[in-house]
Amino acid sequence: MDSNLQSMPQLIFLPGASGSTTFWHPLIEKLPQHYQTKIIGYPGFGDKPESLAVKSFKDLTNYVVDQINEESVIVAQSMGGIFAIAAALQKTHLVQGLVLIATSGGIDLTKFEVADWREAYSKEFLNYPEWFITTKVNYEQRLAEIAQKVLLIWGDQDPISPVSVGEYLHAKLPNAHLEVIADGQHDLANQHAKQVAVCVLDYLKSIESRLER
Repeated sequence: MDSNLQSMPQLIFLPGASGSTTFWHPLIEKLPQHYQTKIIGYPGFGDKPESLAVKSFKDLTNYVVDQINEESVIVAQSMGGIFAIAAALQKTHLVQGLVLIATSGGIDLTKFEVADWREAYSKEFLNYPEWFITTKVNYEQRLAEIAQKVLLIWGDQDPISPVSVGEYLHAKLPNAHLEVIADGQHDLANQHAKQVAVCVLDYLKSIESRLER
């Protein structure tokens, strides 16, 4: 295998609040096969068994960050973006870049006109822990510390994380680029995988060019 391909960071995919690892399959299938990919599931969510070590949102954050042990680009959906931000701050030497899709990124959303997802979520996922639904994490004051190149991807029809949230993160993150997908809703990474893959691949090529210098 080409030595440049071997040196490329792995792609780590973080699901949203459902914890569904299969959410990412359509996007991964549309990316070149030479990329090493890893999907991190959340204990007690989706089809991943519970863990006695995960009893709070902080525990879950630590669980995710602990699994990042080599140079990586993190691709995160919705709630997964909070873990991605934490990883970028805690493991700056390993996290080479971030792709944040329809996420809060750990900012206070009260100033935005967003649909409240918590009520519907708690009805659909009856067995999920209350701390996951009620937690409030705020990394807003630390976003300026993230020097990594960040790709933001939003859908223009997303009531849960509207484009205004993406625009706000674009302004707060020092090295960010925002792409808006027409007719994209909150699940755009799955339902518009082909368009998202084009954006992600362009971004990865820019990361590779920087690493090869």
